[in-house]
Amino acid sequence: MDRLTSMAVFVAAVEEGSLSGAARRFGLSVSMAGKHVSAIEEELNVRLMQRTTRKLSLTDVGQAYYTRCKRILEEYEDANREAGDAQHSIRGVLRVAAPVTFGAMHLGDVVAGYLDRHPGVALEIMLNDRYVDLLTEGIDVAIRIGRLLDSDLVARRLAPCRMLICASPKFLERHGALSNVEDLRQAPRLAFSEAVSSGDWTLTDADGQAHVIDGPVLMAANNTQMLLTAALAGAGVAYGPSFVFGESIAAGELVALLPHYKTSELTIQAVYPTKRHVSLKLRSFVDHLIASFGGTPPWDRSPA
Repeated sequence: MDRLTSMAVFVAAVEEGSLSGAARRFGLSVSMAGKHVSAIEEELNVRLMQRTTRKLSLTDVGQAYYTRCKRILEEYEDANREAGDAQHSIRGVLRVAAPVTFGAMHLGDVVAGYLDRHPGVALEIMLNDRYVDLLTEGIDVAIRIGRLLDSDLVARRLAPCRMLICASPKFLERHGALSNVEDLRQAPRLAFSEAVSSGDWTLTDADGQAHVIDGPVLMAANNTQMLLTAALAGAGVAYGPSFVFGESIAAGELVALLPHYKTSELTIQAVYPTKRHVSLKLRSFVDHLIASFGGTPPWDRSPA
């Protein structure tokens, strides 16, 4: 028998003064109510109550057991109520993982807006470029860019992310316009060292032919925000995501090179472990991300 149910029947019998009263409360037969109480007594090898056809009285052990069971059942009800309330109110701690550069450049304003709307929520943001196992590390939601490795994760699209090749006007004054693939191959390059193939940049022309821009790399770094700073300073040609370089290009601080060639396009997504029992705070946070980055994302907008 379910031990929690047996405890509840025992408590009800004490409060109602009889097994028949407990049976009515739970919609059981009197004999079944008696079996619940007997099951506890047999497991504990004690007599909890003296039962006659007219009255019920607790033994000393039964009185102590009743007090403890009452407290346990009340805490169980409180736990259920609290868990249920969490599904219908936006509060609690939400743990979020995101890539370092994306988080540093674009999440600050977004999460500030979310916290302003939902003061009952506390956010723990973990910025890391390594792969994070959501279940093992207790992460509620992660922002991931590119192809997903976890087929069992729920993914919601936040925004597109184009790959761009760019350089500063100061750099182009020194090295020329770099108007074709061969010019790029001769130019000093700034590369992201953690890319799957950091030395190879691929562009596709109007005929569908792929051109790989390879050769020596002047500087490799494991952080694209540093590559942005170096590119702005005129150190070389950078290749990276639009969420890093797009706003500087729109502001005229960088120039997009070979814009008539097609580059890779990645997808920025929010991922979380399951569709079942998704808390309201998680759902509201992901909806907020979609509203903030959806349509034309900030890095693809022209300056006002």
